Amino acid sequence: MHKNIGFIGLGVMGSYMATHLIKKYKFLHILDRNSLKTKKFIRKYKKHLFIHERLDKLSQNCSYIITCVGNDKDLKSVFLSKNGILNGIKEGTNIIDHTTASPKLSKDLFKRFMKKKSFFFDAPMSGGEAGAKFGELSIMIGGEKKKINNIYEILKQYSKSIIYMGKSGSGQLTKMVNQICVAAVIQGLAEGLNFAKQKKLNINNLVDVIKNGAGQSWQLENRAKTMWNDRYNFGFMNTLMLKDLNLIFNEITGSNIKLPITKIIKKNYKKLVNLGYGKEDTSNLIRLLR
Repeated sequence: MHKNIGFIGLGVMGSYMATHLIKKYKFLHILDRNSLKTKKFIRKYKKHLFIHERLDKLSQNCSYIITCVGNDKDLKSVFLSKNGILNGIKEGTNIIDHTTASPKLSKDLFKRFMKKKSFFFDAPMSGGEAGAKFGELSIMIGGEKKKINNIYEILKQYSKSIIYMGKSGSGQLTKMVNQICVAAVIQGLAEGLNFAKQKKLNINNLVDVIKNGAGQSWQLENRAKTMWNDRYNFGFMNTLMLKDLNLIFNEITGSNIKLPITKIIKKNYKKLVNLGYGKEDTSNLIRLLR
């Protein structure tokens, strides 16, 4: 069944998500961009694509629009530029934004689209490239509760968990909590593995015993052995984690919220990026311990 879905952001995760949608709905509207990933996607799925040269033209032809871009600046360009999505939006359109962005911008976009009688949902994700590839993402949603059922079927095509968190901006705030927790787990795992390697423990036995106890985590089961072998050419990039952590500290500016460990870890990611490791997986925190 064709739902007139537009997809903006055919990057590492977006291309997999868009592929799931094509398998289910047969067709997709995209923007013609001069990027290698977009050109590759067009070559692969050309018969299933409606290709538009402008964002407002795309939005005029879609009842659902999904965005998965880099940051606040990218979102403003996509939605609010002269020929952006907002200018061509139709009444009743559902906009699903998977970008990890500031709650402030999400709330602003929500209000702007409400004036156009359309519905904007901030819906950041957790699960990384593997989650997108296998359709197992965890999605946290903020927006109009009465309209949430409009988007569940679409989200189910590439996720295993869809949780409504509350009013506009709540999805982004939840993603911040996720990143605080993930960063701390990676730091702890890095320190534990560094200790284990110095003491010459067996990594296979180590993972087997810890994953069945209180130290179990996704990071342990999916990253411990690659960290042990200094492999980081995959997954969620350090530059993106640093961006997310900066968003968190911008959010708590002027408040009494204290994040002492997260502050240290943010400095570690900044150091890794400055050392030229920005494109490596976030598990490479262990580099700084060797």
